[in-house]
Amino acid sequence: MTLQRRTVLAWALALPMALPCVAAPRADLLVFAAASLTDVLREIGRAYTSQNGQPVVFSFAASSTLARQIEAGAPAAVFVSADMKWMDELQSRHLIEAGTRRNVADNRLALIAPAGRRLQLRIGPRCPLAAALGSGRLAVGEPRSVPAGLYARAALQSLGLWQSVQDRLLPAEDVRAALEYVARDEAPLGIVYRTDALIEPRVRIVDLFPEQSHPPITYPAAAVAGSGPQAARFVGFLSAPVAQAIFHKYGFAPPRALR
Repeated sequence: MTLQRRTVLAWALALPMALPCVAAPRADLLVFAAASLTDVLREIGRAYTSQNGQPVVFSFAASSTLARQIEAGAPAAVFVSADMKWMDELQSRHLIEAGTRRNVADNRLALIAPAGRRLQLRIGPRCPLAAALGSGRLAVGEPRSVPAGLYARAALQSLGLWQSVQDRLLPAEDVRAALEYVARDEAPLGIVYRTDALIEPRVRIVDLFPEQSHPPITYPAAAVAGSGPQAARFVGFLSAPVAQAIFHKYGFAPPRALR
């Protein structure tokens, strides 16, 4: 056997032994998250990938929509909801990993108007909200299922304002759609989360709803059942100082457990 053939054979025999040493690309971690978390979670996802090398991809929509997709078998690894109701629903069906659920952020509810409108209102039991709408409608998340809409309905009911506006609503599929209605001046007023208003220059906050007028706006996160340790690791990262600093940057408050 010639020297050249012996060299080729040696490389061929060594190759199968070398292959296991090559790191396989890590599969993307799919996170289903409430639409109001779009901007903040994208930045947190980049920070997580930089620190752990795990690619993260997101699907953002109303928490109700995402929970139903998970119930139907969608391959999400992590679920981050804008309220407790939909996380409770998945937990009751044993669709989240036991022990991974935690609250990661809190928010406030805001009344908003297009940036060019100088309307002044103070939210309270005698607020002339219906009159302020004029001939327009109030943009809200769908009040029967979308968390932002559920919070809005609870707040309006507790303040005695629901009866005057319930037939004047412009329901949206999620809170970002409600925000867009107001940003495009298709609705003179809307109810969204404070953090949504802060990232949209085409709207302004008219006033914040009293916190006691609605249930606490808290975001729970959990690994979806069967998703593996990578999902639990990402959920834990959401409570880490680096992620909490990013939540703060976007206007979220720390969950009550971390205060």
